[in-house]
Amino acid sequence: MSEEDLLKKFRSGDVRALARAITLVERRDPSIRRLEEMLRQDARVPGVVGFTGAPGTGKSTLVDSVVALLRKNGQSVAVLATDPNSPFTGGAILGDRIRMQRHALDTKVFIRSMGARGHLGGLSLATREAIRLLGAFGFDEVILETVGVGQSELEVAAMADTTIVVLTPNLGDSVQMIKAGILEIADVFDVNKADLDGHTRVMTELRAMLSLAPKAGWKPPILATVASRQEGIEQLWDAVLAHRRHLEKSGQAQALTEQRLRDETAEVAAELARRRAREALDKDPELAKRLFDDRTPYRTAEEILDRKR
Repeated sequence: MSEEDLLKKFRSGDVRALARAITLVERRDPSIRRLEEMLRQDARVPGVVGFTGAPGTGKSTLVDSVVALLRKNGQSVAVLATDPNSPFTGGAILGDRIRMQRHALDTKVFIRSMGARGHLGGLSLATREAIRLLGAFGFDEVILETVGVGQSELEVAAMADTTIVVLTPNLGDSVQMIKAGILEIADVFDVNKADLDGHTRVMTELRAMLSLAPKAGWKPPILATVASRQEGIEQLWDAVLAHRRHLEKSGQAQALTEQRLRDETAEVAAELARRRAREALDKDPELAKRLFDDRTPYRTAEEILDRKR
């Protein structure tokens, strides 16, 4: 498909063109730059909500329930399930899409699992660009779901307007989350599977921890849901909207937008620098030999970056 055809189909609302564009983003295909330039006039900023938490907390069921609520309210929604686990094969988790099959025929719902496609560290940048494409396509809301391991949680928090940390009573994960520093990225806490014994204990522990946090600014609410029965979902979304109003009123929304642009620019610069370094070492045997003889990667990198293009 040519760039012109892709752009035409994208603007006509062809979901296959959107999927193709996101695939190009994942592959770091240079043509996506031109497509994004042409789509700048279509730019709109969707709301972005991140769901993170340990595996087994029911994040996918929770996201599925939120999607159902948003569609009931007449909003279009895209779900990006980020999978950082397979940087070499590009394998992206499919379980999320399987669990959300009830939305499969809804043209106002787009569900995509994203992998790094062979680029270590490239998932964050690809997801940022995918969010921009989803906004240009016209989606009102974008939901990010992480498999809940390490760095991916922090990356989702850096991209989302509101980050929801999901816990459950039966995994003993409340203390684990607190130790992992997740308190610092949570805008909303949700204790899912609240029909199980122990959910009040988890909520009490969280309240105790939050009481030790600084008093100024946003206080993350602690909510309970039973996503499998659609219980508590409206209250959860109300908390998201309340957090958005807080960001706008406090001026943090604009600051977050500017910080994300700075972060993305730094990521793009790092990616371009890596590409230049690999090309230089592949094309300049003398440079490569000096590197191998002297074992000075830092000095070699500076030499590459100082070269005129």
